[in-house]
Amino acid sequence: MNSIDRALLTPLEMKAADVAALKSGISGVTLMEAAGQAVAEAVSARWPMQPVVVLCGLGNNGGDGFVAARRLAQMGWPVRLGLLGARERLAGDAAYCAALWPGAVEPLSLELLDGAVVVIDALFGSGLSRPVEGQARAVIETLIRRRLPVCAVDVPSGLDGESGGVRGVAAPANVTVTFFRKKPGHLLMPGKQLCGELVVADIGLPAAVLQKIAPHAYENGPEIWLEDYPWPQMDSHKYQRGHAVVVGGAEMTGASRLSAMAAARVGAGLVTLAAPDSAWAIYAAALTSVMVRSLKDPDSLAEMLADTRKNAILIGPGAGVSGQTRQNVLEILATQRGVVLDADALTSFGRDSHRLFAAIAGPCVLTPHEGEFERLFPCEGNKLARTRYAARESGAVVLLKGPDTVIAAPDGRAIINSNAPADLATGGSGDVLSGLIVGLMAQGMEAFLAAAAAAWLHGEAASAFGPGLIAEDLPDALPSVLRRLKARKT
Repeated sequence: MNSIDRALLTPLEMKAADVAALKSGISGVTLMEAAGQAVAEAVSARWPMQPVVVLCGLGNNGGDGFVAARRLAQMGWPVRLGLLGARERLAGDAAYCAALWPGAVEPLSLELLDGAVVVIDALFGSGLSRPVEGQARAVIETLIRRRLPVCAVDVPSGLDGESGGVRGVAAPANVTVTFFRKKPGHLLMPGKQLCGELVVADIGLPAAVLQKIAPHAYENGPEIWLEDYPWPQMDSHKYQRGHAVVVGGAEMTGASRLSAMAAARVGAGLVTLAAPDSAWAIYAAALTSVMVRSLKDPDSLAEMLADTRKNAILIGPGAGVSGQTRQNVLEILATQRGVVLDADALTSFGRDSHRLFAAIAGPCVLTPHEGEFERLFPCEGNKLARTRYAARESGAVVLLKGPDTVIAAPDGRAIINSNAPADLATGGSGDVLSGLIVGLMAQGMEAFLAAAAAAWLHGEAASAFGPGLIAEDLPDALPSVLRRLKARKT
């Protein structure tokens, strides 16, 4: 995972990048001028010329705001600028750029917003460490109440750039202009929702500074896993493309069928759905290219898994929360083959997570939603930190689902998936995701990369289908996504 373009920088890592740039001979004023220019260009590209109010703080974020105000005024925009605090408290590069602003500097107040059509929010940057209070909070709350169009500088003021959490209050932005690289807080909820359109501006920081920083998180994308994607080869046959097994349940038969179809669509050479004998006829009537195996007695699963060509196994969707599911999970994990555990397979261990973790000895992916996660991992912190903890604790790759899905490996690798549309909030979509993962693992893809690729493909398929999506549509939407992905590789 070495794609520097997908690196995410925490506020502290971004500060280190700035320091490295200064040591290389790039001045802070040069960076601030480029940042302010990028903000001015973002505003002028999205709104017609009209009254704009620039809200500035006393730090470098405010310095960017002073530059943006000056550049817009030079273009002919009517600009008012409000400063939180005394102008004499400005220091360093921010003071220098503020001195170049030819207009009035008004105290930050609610009256500043009267007559404003567009607002540039440059009050606080991504490293804010305390809740927003006082006059700044009153102004931000007024922004929210009046629903004024906002361009945020780096992050909407009040948003934590590392966690995506809100420190007191933050006004939603129509567009957020950040610099050099995105931050985790841009992609983690609620930050993802608050940032609006996200623009990453090149302000002259050399990519080489990332080598010194060694980022710890990335935004998911093909650049991370495309070289490892298991495309069929000219001399391939079905057994070389892996044999995925999906263990279904007796009652909720739709979930595992969705998983099995997804595994087949993503390229597994063979897919078998193993089902209790009482439901065999239901599965057999509904599936054509997927084989259906009857589990007639407690020994049937072991007998089926004796065939080592069945190299990746999914259990959980529709399996039922029961002692039998627990036993099946332990039996499957004992094979040390590729395993994906979802839904009921996780809930069945909600009060005995240590037993589950102790049984994980081979490549394994856990795919909980927040409720399932909380039962297995009673920990606190932002979503990225919690998922990393879970991966270390369990010894498995953990994919914590949501609009800001996070995937972490026990070795510390972590990515945030950002392409999931709201249409994916529909029953069964998670079953398709787990099927995609097991299908890729069956073809030999490493567990972490399989989870990353599957999450991205899942989001792209949903976007390709669009409004009206139901889970059954996802496997059918996948071929067009794969065609575009393959063309990108060549």
